[in-house]
Amino acid sequence: MPSPFNPRPLGRGNLFVPDVCLGTMTFGEQTSEADAHSQLDFALASGVNFLDTAEMYAVPPRAETCGISESIVGRWLRRQQRDRIIVATKVAGPSRNLGWIRNGPPSLDRANIRAAIDGSLQRLQTDYVDLYQLHWPERNQPMFGQWQFDPAQERECTPIRAQLEALAELVAEGKVRAIGVSNEHPWGIMQFVRLADELGLPRILSTQNAYSLVNRTFETALAEVCHREQVGLLAYSPLAFGHLTGKYLADPAAPGRLTQWPAFGQRYGKPNVVPAVTAYAALAKKHGLTPTQLALGYVRSRWFVSSTIIGASSLAQLQVTLPATRTPIAAELLAEIDAIHLRYTNPAP
Repeated sequence: MPSPFNPRPLGRGNLFVPDVCLGTMTFGEQTSEADAHSQLDFALASGVNFLDTAEMYAVPPRAETCGISESIVGRWLRRQQRDRIIVATKVAGPSRNLGWIRNGPPSLDRANIRAAIDGSLQRLQTDYVDLYQLHWPERNQPMFGQWQFDPAQERECTPIRAQLEALAELVAEGKVRAIGVSNEHPWGIMQFVRLADELGLPRILSTQNAYSLVNRTFETALAEVCHREQVGLLAYSPLAFGHLTGKYLADPAAPGRLTQWPAFGQRYGKPNVVPAVTAYAALAKKHGLTPTQLALGYVRSRWFVSSTIIGASSLAQLQVTLPATRTPIAAELLAEIDAIHLRYTNPAP
């Protein structure tokens, strides 16, 4: 039976992915191994065979759980027909004070990238990954809630060409089928594709960036760049760490990642977030939807989103969120969403 989650080409390559991806960053922290395997079984039975993980996971990152998400996925993966599953993982770069990852990688140089992929392959119990991503840029740039570029923060970093050449070796060796980036900005995307084209190196197929009803910064510049350069968006945090489910409106102390680790969600602490979430919840009710259906249906409907990454802390939660991604968003509803977006991102003086 064909999957209801439409396969789409990822960027300018021969890797086709379903338009929904199961994220695994809760595995080993909020989610037990047994529940994680149940989630993986449920996703696969539903037609979602695309999994995203990282050497850094579980989150919030700490030494005791570093790599555990990959290990949990690996113990499930070894029981599967490998060529049926699309596995994406990531190499952690410097600048996040994660000293327990390869002794605190000073750079995304060849040695660190090679050490990272070998560790990931061992934990995943496979001899290749389908998509290998740089988790965040090594260079100075604003990310994770920062919004201003500050040239005073410039530092030495591995040239993008050297990073790309190291990734090309992994592709040539068969350890990696395709490459991508994450948390990138327009300049970085353009550098990666320009150098790949000029030097005959593998092109990045995707960037994994945050995108949701309360974070639409991708649309301002990256949407055009990725469209013209044929780089797909893997949209993460479509529920904005649970804000867009509406649960924190009813009870600010509701169980969840934000109440368990308040500092982890500081990027959503801006003053317009709660008013915007309140307006979206009211809009969903008006149209007979849950806030979760509105938020996930919106992200999946956008023309520039190759795949929407959803995560869950339990199978019961996934059984709600996965069908919610199928929610249709009519033109009338989209216009109302845009009106709320403009109201809270461009408030009147």
